[in-house]
Amino acid sequence: MPVLPGAEPFVHDGSEDIGVLLCHGFTGTPQSMRGWGEHLAADGITVRCPRLPGHGTDWRDLNRTGWNDWYAAVDRELAELNGRCRSVFAFGLSMGGTLTLRLAQNHPELSGIVLVNPSVTTLRRDAFLLPALSRVVPSLAGVAGDIAKPGAVEVGYDRTPLRAAASLQRLWRLVRADLGRVRQPVLLMRSATDHVVEPANSRIVLDGIRSGDVTEVVLRDSFHVATLDHDAPSVFAGSVEFVHRIHRERVEEPA
Repeated sequence: MPVLPGAEPFVHDGSEDIGVLLCHGFTGTPQSMRGWGEHLAADGITVRCPRLPGHGTDWRDLNRTGWNDWYAAVDRELAELNGRCRSVFAFGLSMGGTLTLRLAQNHPELSGIVLVNPSVTTLRRDAFLLPALSRVVPSLAGVAGDIAKPGAVEVGYDRTPLRAAASLQRLWRLVRADLGRVRQPVLLMRSATDHVVEPANSRIVLDGIRSGDVTEVVLRDSFHVATLDHDAPSVFAGSVEFVHRIHRERVEEPA
């Protein structure tokens, strides 16, 4: 299937000091992260934002993939950045936050992570039906586009592929079980009003990780896709400050 306009991957080769991997959300595309990537690139940071398998084409393609495919894609990008940059960070929005947490669990060498409205569960009462429902119903209404800012548009699917959603549910369980393995510095930014990911998600993450350096920021003027919303400039600026601080501390550590 052809790639949706705007859904292309984002790549920038900048400094060899700092590299950032951007992970977009479920049914979303790199378009939701492009402004963030451009801000990082303008600061001289090396950036990678892959288009996850099954995303950015047709929702039926996403039903042909699963969490192992999405994770493999970001893991490959992380390996490339590790071979290029001294300090490497992973940033994730929504399911991108889930993948970022999994990367942190499996790669202790990761310098730090930034999470924006990360997902690790859902409080929907019908969620337990998803594994069975996904075998007979291909999709339901989509979740893309939860943005407060007038005129802002997210490039994503208007349907939620249920087989893929059931796979995401399995990834959530793995990530929740291993939250104690996350020990890197963490910057977590969550929207005060989010119609996709409930506040309990961020609380579960913050209560479960074992990082000694944790900062939580509440975004008062954005919905779920905060990287395209009113608070995007604060998200971008805060993340740049975070990576420079952590990189500086790592460089200045005694041998």
